[in-house]
Amino acid sequence: MNKYAKFWIKKLKLSQHPEGGYFANTYRSDRTIDLFGYDGTRSACTAIYYLLTGNQFSSFHIMKSDEIWHFYSGSSLTLHIIDLKGRLNRVILGPNFNEGERFQVVVKSGCWFAASVNEKKCYSLVGCTVSPGFDYNDWKIGDRKRLTEKYPEHKKIIEKFTRPVRS
Repeated sequence: MNKYAKFWIKKLKLSQHPEGGYFANTYRSDRTIDLFGYDGTRSACTAIYYLLTGNQFSSFHIMKSDEIWHFYSGSSLTLHIIDLKGRLNRVILGPNFNEGERFQVVVKSGCWFAASVNEKKCYSLVGCTVSPGFDYNDWKIGDRKRLTEKYPEHKKIIEKFTRPVRS
């Protein structure tokens, strides 16, 4: 593992995340809201630090809320987003605006998405802000078989960024 990734994992007290990588909760709004389509109240907003190393990836997942990704340090990171119409978009989060990278990327609710580090000998340290706030009841990890049945044209990328079901 990259020495800078180790530094950030220790310094920011990051723990392993269920979809891959490392994270730490940094903010949960004291204000709560009740919205149609959500099971109970949610914080108005939440935020985390999120780090992926070289070959790690964030597995395809979906959320009920919008999520804003913010670039902080390391390699640029690619977000692989299957939008509500089934189109695959690749958006690069990073510091090089001349190469089309962005400091912030919004993933709209209801889109399936995954993330991967672009420089395999490096890491990506990002932040994620969710509104209405993150709740595991609103998050679902992608099932490889179901996703490839729904989006057969994206089979290759789905297989690359999902984990096989263990029997």
